[in-house]
Amino acid sequence: MISKDDIKNTAELSKLGITEEEAEDFMKDFSKILDYVDQLKTVDTDGVEPTYHVSSKIQPLREDIVKESMSREDVIQNAPEEQYGYFKLLRVMD
Repeated sequence: MISKDDIKNTAELSKLGITEEEAEDFMKDFSKILDYVDQLKTVDTDGVEPTYHVSSKIQPLREDIVKESMSREDVIQNAPEEQYGYFKLLRVMD
């Protein structure tokens, strides 16, 4: 069983703001999912070959074609911000 503290911790790590009511709902939903996974553990899979691909068809791959690309200056013109000749991105981690 998953606890409300587990839900709150996961939400905090995910940078999600959830209310007490939402935490309660998530707790119930996750518990149902974990119960279902426990049911799958009881299935007898002895002698069943592992399946790596659902379809046996082979996807055709195209050949890589090297061709002229845009210059760095032309690309940087499209950037909202530039620093040291590269795209400047927003900070992702705190």
